Amino acid sequence: MRFFVRNLTFCFSILLLAAASVVLVSCKEQARQELPLLLEEQVDQEPLLLLEDNNGDGNPGTDTGPLADNSRCYVCHINFEEEKLTSMHAKADIGCERCHGASDAHCSDEDNITPPDIMYPAEKINSFCKSCHPNATLGKGKKYCTECHGEHRLSHRTRKWDKATGELIKDDNVRMLTDEMLEQ
Repeated sequence: MRFFVRNLTFCFSILLLAAASVVLVSCKEQARQELPLLLEEQVDQEPLLLLEDNNGDGNPGTDTGPLADNSRCYVCHINFEEEKLTSMHAKADIGCERCHGASDAHCSDEDNITPPDIMYPAEKINSFCKSCHPNATLGKGKKYCTECHGEHRLSHRTRKWDKATGELIKDDNVRMLTDEMLEQ
């Protein structure tokens, strides 16, 4: 009798293992079949930068018009995603790179001690803005375009560069990578 029970338990265990294997394989196959559908749905979706005021008229910045993809910059500069100057230009398909250059070294520097390719000291803001907006005039009592058009500044800085030379002039010395990590 013990032999029979032992064999029955063994057979039941094998049967249970086989059933679990079938379920696992069928779940993997179902997931594999659904994966292309999920990816297809993601491709059809709009970019992450979804801006307000889309009216469907086909003009830039509407639901059918192009939008600048600033997602690479928003990884660190999320505060600019809703900022007036940035969103206004993004709606016109003008991204961060148009004004600040590709800034590849800046984007890949986790310690953020590499400046963006292009920065604007106060005395160069107006002339740069007028390169695209030649008929723009300053509001009464204003010195810079950015006084009326957005808060295009970081409210809290851990690093500060000389905007004319790119030299690091303020640094909190907090690093993502230690010297030991860099040596390895």
